[in-house]
Amino acid sequence: MFNKTLLLLFSLILTWSTFSQEQKAREIVEILCSDSLAGRGYVHNGVNRAADFISQEFKKSGLKPYFGDTSYFQPFSFDVNTFPGMMKITSDDYFYQPGIDFIVDERSGSFNGELFMVELDTTDFDDKEQLFSKLQKVDSGKKNSFLIDLTKISNKNRPFAIQQFNSLSTMGTVVYLTDQKFTWSVARMQTKFPIIYFKKEVFPHALLNIHIEAKLIEKFETKNVIGYLPAEKKNAKTIVFTAHYDHLGGMGTKPTLTYFPGGNDNASGTSMLIAISDYFAINPSKYNLVFIAFAGEEAGLLGSRYFVENNTINLDEIKFLLNLDIMGSGEEGITVVNGKIHQKHFKQIQKINEEKEYLPHIYARGEAANSDHHFFHKEGVPAFFIYTMGPNKNYHDVHDTYNELSFAAYDNIVKLVIDFVQKIK
Repeated sequence: MFNKTLLLLFSLILTWSTFSQEQKAREIVEILCSDSLAGRGYVHNGVNRAADFISQEFKKSGLKPYFGDTSYFQPFSFDVNTFPGMMKITSDDYFYQPGIDFIVDERSGSFNGELFMVELDTTDFDDKEQLFSKLQKVDSGKKNSFLIDLTKISNKNRPFAIQQFNSLSTMGTVVYLTDQKFTWSVARMQTKFPIIYFKKEVFPHALLNIHIEAKLIEKFETKNVIGYLPAEKKNAKTIVFTAHYDHLGGMGTKPTLTYFPGGNDNASGTSMLIAISDYFAINPSKYNLVFIAFAGEEAGLLGSRYFVENNTINLDEIKFLLNLDIMGSGEEGITVVNGKIHQKHFKQIQKINEEKEYLPHIYARGEAANSDHHFFHKEGVPAFFIYTMGPNKNYHDVHDTYNELSFAAYDNIVKLVIDFVQKIK
């Protein structure tokens, strides 16, 4: 028995020293981005199937279950709008591709039928009589939708205009013509009618037939995935590593199924969480180490907020938190959110990088409520949110795929984080 244990330990050490973390990361990210997990969102239960996969990876790394030595999961629930059924727009038998030719606003409700549109622009809000006349056409049933050309509105005025026009989704479908990149998100409510963004260059200016099936799921159940490694000594402080594993999911069914793979955001950070746990499982730390893969980040940092508000750890015991989000490039270095807040620790991570020459640049930012470090930071936990910089600008779109990731600085970022934890004071 002793010889078998020794042999296993030697094998794990040899694996860490010879097996590139980038190589393993590619395998994990490819699985997390696969069709089988459907964008790790709320259709086809993609997010929870991803959680099951991550828990198995935690187990393989040697992490202990966080909850009563039996479970890695912290369940919670929230309302979410989904598009599990038909997502089809046609004109003269031409099929437009979701995510490429058009995209529905994540809050959109259902609609099935032909669109008879009345055109609106911002000048209508200055002429109340003209606006009333156009709205009356929809209210009376002569028309059933609104068409707005956003390319005629300046970038500065566009957000406010969209906010005004979106309010019309209580009356009918709202169709925008745009020349901007499509991005998507997660909504926790639903409008009465759909809101659709259409690429202006492919818009037919002809009769459109749409079939959009939306479903608002109340109290969708998902879960954070949490494992830990205890310190060698009792009463040790705790280092927390976090990354969100959820993404946006998808819309529609085959053959018009579109999903958002979320390679950079944040399959890459989730894989790095596992890589770091691999190292510390065979190189014990003087700190207790907690590894958290959060759900619900894309819906408003819900998983991390739930953990902070319902945690089983004393936040005062956390020495430092490192949040890893968007870790798939690094050609231009990394940015450290809260680097300008925790200057001593930022200088420490800079010094390590100067000595080891891991990355070309490390930039400091101030506070930002844009990832899962935020609610910990609000409670006084020292925290960094680290993300990579490089030529890959795919974000919240269908192009954020496994194949678009370079992993240019992946191994070096893992080493930098490990060095930082080992030297942190």
